[in-house]
Amino acid sequence: MPLNYKKWDQLELSDDSDIEGHPNVDKRSLIRWKQRDIHEKREARKVKIEHLSAQIACNNVLYPRIQSIQASLESPDSDKPRTVYFNSLVEQLETKPSKECPPGNDPEKLEQTYDGMLLSLLRQVGDTAKVAVKEAGVADDQREERIGKALADGMKEHVVRLKETIDNDSKELEQELKEQKKHITSEDMHDGFANKYVPPKPEPAPLPIAAKLDKPSKPKATTTTTEFEVINAPQKEAAAAAEAEDLDDDIANLTPSLEAFSKIPLRGFEQSFRFIQDHRDVVVPGASDALLGAAFKAQYDNKPKYAKQCVHQSLLLQYGDKLGVDGLRVFFKKMIAGDKRAEAVFMDDVEKTYAHLADRVRRSQEEAKKGGRETIMLASENEGDITFNVPAGPPPDELILGEGMEDMDIEEVRKALQFRWDIFRALPENLQKALQTEELAEVNKVLGDMEVDEAEEILQRLDMAGIIPFSEGGVRDETPAGRAAAGLPPAAPEVD
Repeated sequence: MPLNYKKWDQLELSDDSDIEGHPNVDKRSLIRWKQRDIHEKREARKVKIEHLSAQIACNNVLYPRIQSIQASLESPDSDKPRTVYFNSLVEQLETKPSKECPPGNDPEKLEQTYDGMLLSLLRQVGDTAKVAVKEAGVADDQREERIGKALADGMKEHVVRLKETIDNDSKELEQELKEQKKHITSEDMHDGFANKYVPPKPEPAPLPIAAKLDKPSKPKATTTTTEFEVINAPQKEAAAAAEAEDLDDDIANLTPSLEAFSKIPLRGFEQSFRFIQDHRDVVVPGASDALLGAAFKAQYDNKPKYAKQCVHQSLLLQYGDKLGVDGLRVFFKKMIAGDKRAEAVFMDDVEKTYAHLADRVRRSQEEAKKGGRETIMLASENEGDITFNVPAGPPPDELILGEGMEDMDIEEVRKALQFRWDIFRALPENLQKALQTEELAEVNKVLGDMEVDEAEEILQRLDMAGIIPFSEGGVRDETPAGRAAAGLPPAAPEVD
């Protein structure tokens, strides 16, 4: 196979082989000037290519919007004059401008956004139309009609001029790219036969919620048990509630990428599309459900603006999924191009979905206010099974151990009694009084007014101290106050 050496013709050399010197100028200076000229032209060409590419991309976004406005002015609605439509459009861009802008521009500066550029053009066309009608001396009854026609002609002229600009810039960009490819530079160098395999990036994993939503429900085995302490829901319902709570947590807990994606403003289609291209882990199974879960939580926390943004971004992913393999690109192409009918359908779906979600949150909050609070109660088939070992006071200086307990360390007994008394004194005052009555109904009344976490903690402390529900096991408070509290007669005096 013959070798092709034509590519070496593209080398742009700057050595002394092609430089004819001047007798009064040294050759080294000529070589340096030649090198600098080559590099300056190369950089200027690169800057011009970047400028033309950015200008073409910006004009491609503005052109369909200007074309749509011109078409609306050419065939106006019979119920709405052209001037009214034009003025309402200007007012919308002035009061509610979008922050979408070309890459590298400042979205906080109106003049650097797409809406700001379009507003500047509309103002220019409007001023020109008013001046032309005024100079023509049109009668007042025909003034609105003539201004509307002048607006349509002005927008048509700008549509033609912008199309010519895009075509000319495209041709010039093509010429510059051809010129750039004529010369080989260091940027074009690459390893010809390097054996380097770069594996493709792995597909992002689906969110945990996707697996839980797709998992078929399995029948659970039931067992018969006797419960001494009952929380006011059966065990099956409590397990179902715990599973639902785990599911809600998986929905509402967004990944960092999804959280950033959810904060993109409404109608930020171009920004959303760029974000999806840079973050593949946004388009995964379960992402749409997670965004809806975050919307529900935000609405419940009285953050309606963020809730609607989450609904908006969730529907973006849903629409892309419904449109097929290349659905996201097709969807965003229509939205960025300014397809009013497609955008109206999408935004109507956003409003309806958000309204449905807000209604669900409102009904959920109303049900919660009616008394859906979880409480803890103590229950037993026989009230006599629950005993109350309520201490009457701290351990006395003189302790008497029960029969058969003589070998116990009296100091350990004192510590146990002191621990029980400390636990009792640390309880809320109303619970202390309820325990002293030794009535289960009174204790449950106090526990029912507590939050679940607080009641559970208190029951654990009562269990540890042996105040409830265990029966006494041999250590007994034999002080007069303790025997009286236990319903025992006074102890007989000791005889030496």
